[in-house]
Amino acid sequence: MSCLQIRGLRLVLCLAPIALSTLHPECEYIFQLEKDERHCLQYIAEQGNSSAEGCQPFWDKVVCWPHAVVGETVDIACPAVFSLFKNSTGSVSRNCTNGNWSRPFPPYYIACSVDDDIPETEQSYFATVKLIYTVGYSISLVVLTIAVLILLLFRRLRCARNCIHIQLFITFILKSVAVFIKDAALFSSDDTDHCTLSTFACKASVVFCHYCVMANFLWLLVEALYLNSLLLSSFSHSRRCLWGFGLLGWGVPVLFILLWIGSRVYFEDTECWDINEDSPYWWIIKGPIVVSIAVNFMLFMNIIRILVQKLNPRLIQFNNSSQYRRLTKSTLLLIPLFGTHYMFFNFLPDYFNVNLRLCIELCIGSFQGLLVAVLYCFLNQEVQKEVHMQWLRWQERSYGVVSPAAKGSQMDTPF
Repeated sequence: MSCLQIRGLRLVLCLAPIALSTLHPECEYIFQLEKDERHCLQYIAEQGNSSAEGCQPFWDKVVCWPHAVVGETVDIACPAVFSLFKNSTGSVSRNCTNGNWSRPFPPYYIACSVDDDIPETEQSYFATVKLIYTVGYSISLVVLTIAVLILLLFRRLRCARNCIHIQLFITFILKSVAVFIKDAALFSSDDTDHCTLSTFACKASVVFCHYCVMANFLWLLVEALYLNSLLLSSFSHSRRCLWGFGLLGWGVPVLFILLWIGSRVYFEDTECWDINEDSPYWWIIKGPIVVSIAVNFMLFMNIIRILVQKLNPRLIQFNNSSQYRRLTKSTLLLIPLFGTHYMFFNFLPDYFNVNLRLCIELCIGSFQGLLVAVLYCFLNQEVQKEVHMQWLRWQERSYGVVSPAAKGSQMDTPF
């Protein structure tokens, strides 16, 4: 048994509101074995002056075997710590022979129903997950950065809608960066003890990761609020509304993160602050994320309802038909990207199919920023048109070629 399972769980620690235990079973197993080993070594030291005949007491990394005479069979019940994984009520035996202790029979993994090592397939699985999400976040980081630069550099693309898109892109960028920082802090060495790791660097990486994830969820909520307001024609294009969205997306996470840091420092300053199950303070972070997911889901249901009503052929106006159809297409494409799959996990018990969560939260989730950038920016007709116009103008300045499209083109901006 090793800490690889802990590393696997820590892969997903900051990418979704999944609660992990205050002391994970694998860590409790390791700590208990270390405690039993100390007691055994103390017992061996006390027995140092006893008779040298027979088999001497020793620690076999699982059980402490007492002194025995030749020919004696010693039976020891499976350690109670094995019950953390399965109901282990069996026992293990050794024979004291002239040549010292025999091998344990039956083996521990049979008698106590606990594997004595991690299967190679599981080790390979964690390594594969890490490789996939590293590639996903790397690609997303590059594509999102290009998308932000496009929306910032082209003046005609500057509007309230794209301003909100830029903030969302930045949260995906920060989340990608946070994952790389977290990996550097927690997984820089294979020899790291993930059950006792408690440094400022690892705690800071966890805090930054939680902030980026919360900000990302809240900016997804801002996008949903903005889409609803557009469909209801109730959005006021004023700086006050944009400042309100900014306060919700960037300021609210700061408040909850500071409260959570204070609670961990004063009440639960243990390990790397990444193991939180059964901790009431974890809800300071998990609560707002769960609420934002639920509200987002309801807002998207409302968007669908409004679009169905507005696209009714008997009610739709000719001048607005193109606008609503375009909005319908972009909205329906984005629904799967706005955290709706998190609704499924929110109603499942903690530790439910961790491998499945790793796959969805990390492997698939690492490409979420890429998909959002493609749909919001690179497939957007306004962006394509403006980039094309800038290309034509550059050709005109460089080669003196004037395209007819560059003369009469008008930006088609519905919002």
